[in-house]
Amino acid sequence: MRSPDHLPDVAPPEGGGAASPGEPAATPPPAPQPGLAAAGRALRGAKIGAVAAVVALLVAAQRAGLLEIFGEPARIKQALVELGPWGYVAFVAAYAALQPFGVPGTVFILAAPLIWPWPVAFALSMAGTMAASVVGFSFARFVARDWVARRVPARFRAYDEALRRRAFFTVFMLRLVLWMPPMLHVFFGVSGVRFSTHFWGSLAGYLLPLLATAYFGERVFDALRDAPPSVWIGIGAALIAVTVLLWLARRCARQEVVPS
Repeated sequence: MRSPDHLPDVAPPEGGGAASPGEPAATPPPAPQPGLAAAGRALRGAKIGAVAAVVALLVAAQRAGLLEIFGEPARIKQALVELGPWGYVAFVAAYAALQPFGVPGTVFILAAPLIWPWPVAFALSMAGTMAASVVGFSFARFVARDWVARRVPARFRAYDEALRRRAFFTVFMLRLVLWMPPMLHVFFGVSGVRFSTHFWGSLAGYLLPLLATAYFGERVFDALRDAPPSVWIGIGAALIAVTVLLWLARRCARQEVVPS
């Protein structure tokens, strides 16, 4: 029988302590994969490029006077008509650059049928609205996801579960009802919805409202411009009634979900 002095030397497991009997030896941590590091660098580069593109677009719009023009709706028609075919490009570019960052999209949508025939107004409104939605979605998902995620209103967070179960239908309904508030772009960007689902669901949701606005917009403006005061009073009363009904419906829905 050999004495303990003749026992072979065994190196302790990596990490310090000795392995207990029956316990597997600790495995070394996996080596970093070069592919993941390269992908991370590429993603950072894409984010920087996207930010630079947005800044360049805003600077170009400012230097071309588009910010000033679209800040004064009375000047929009004259300025775009004077640009000729480039007015189409200026309209869509200004829409895509300004709406996701706070300029109301209704300024562009309501102005389009007053400037061009309704088929052209519809095509430009759809192109600008989709471009603005993609810019807002991409900015939230690829550029400033962590920063904007903390600023998404709670009323949008309530749709997280619906997006997981019925993504396309939820995007479609939110776009149909709410249209294009910048925070809705942000919400979709930080959610788990796929880009293709967001794109086609938004396109379907925008279709009917934009078509109706382009086709009836000029007629509605003409009718309202010549309407007597009684019509304006009736419209105001109807808006107040709808607002009150929506408030009551929301209050009842909240009471139903509160446990008794």
